[in-house]
Amino acid sequence: MLKYSLLVIILSLLTSTTAFVQTTVPLYEDGKVPNLKAGVHTAEIVNTFKTASGGEVRFIKNITKPEIYVYLPSKKINTGKAVIICPGGGYSGLAIDHEGHDIAKKFAANGIAGIVLKNRCPSDDLFNNKSIVPLQDAQRALEIVRINAKKWKIKSNQIGIMGSSAGGHLASTVGTHFLKSETSNPTNISLRPDFMILNYPVISFADSIGHIGSRNNLIMTHGTIDPELVKYFSNELQVTANTPPTFIIHALDDKTVPIANSIVFISACLQHDIPVETFFYSHGGHGFGMDNPTADKEWIDACMGWIKKF
Repeated sequence: MLKYSLLVIILSLLTSTTAFVQTTVPLYEDGKVPNLKAGVHTAEIVNTFKTASGGEVRFIKNITKPEIYVYLPSKKINTGKAVIICPGGGYSGLAIDHEGHDIAKKFAANGIAGIVLKNRCPSDDLFNNKSIVPLQDAQRALEIVRINAKKWKIKSNQIGIMGSSAGGHLASTVGTHFLKSETSNPTNISLRPDFMILNYPVISFADSIGHIGSRNNLIMTHGTIDPELVKYFSNELQVTANTPPTFIIHALDDKTVPIANSIVFISACLQHDIPVETFFYSHGGHGFGMDNPTADKEWIDACMGWIKKF
């Protein structure tokens, strides 16, 4: 019996360690990070905090060297699908574990490549033209994944983007602003994601429903807000007939980012005949990541089923 138990443990460890392979890829060559102000030398700041489910996660600020963490599924279970994941953090930093790495590992263990984006957050002190910096990094990440699709055994027409909270705003910006490239993109690779997953997303920058902290961090400069940028980055106003199919998750009792953000985006998608799948919780608040402690069913299982239909 003891030998049998040890065998089960060994097999379990082998399975867990071979379910995916993780690698890190910088978005830009050293010294070629766009919009970085000359002479800026700053160290990243890493803080930790507790999630609603009691876990401890990192919050990273002052990112000046953006990169992606690529979790590829094992060959045996690979579906050829991939998701670029944008963690949230109000555009002040990134909650990179429970809204990034944990989700990527879950995807990879189920045959879907999970790619965590460690993007720069807008800062007047660090960057020129700060409002385009997160989009620039997200578009560059999509470009890199498509360039490496064959090498990574990913189907280049089945690459989605996901984001939580302000990361959801970034993901929805990528999915609605893809006709304008903020990267050099010398090979003119498509910057349109094939699908979107928006987890309690910031969508609108309107005073009535927007997350004002995210809005101010992204587009406020010297204490002023440009009304044209409010419209430009209110992504419910940017939906077209070419917006990708979307899966949206939100809790009805979210007091940080009101569910109205998801509702206005869903409405805009339906008006343009864009397929939308929803997973709403009665409770859960904001920031639960992959695991809502108030619910028996988790959105990610339904989401993975939805992804695999493409």
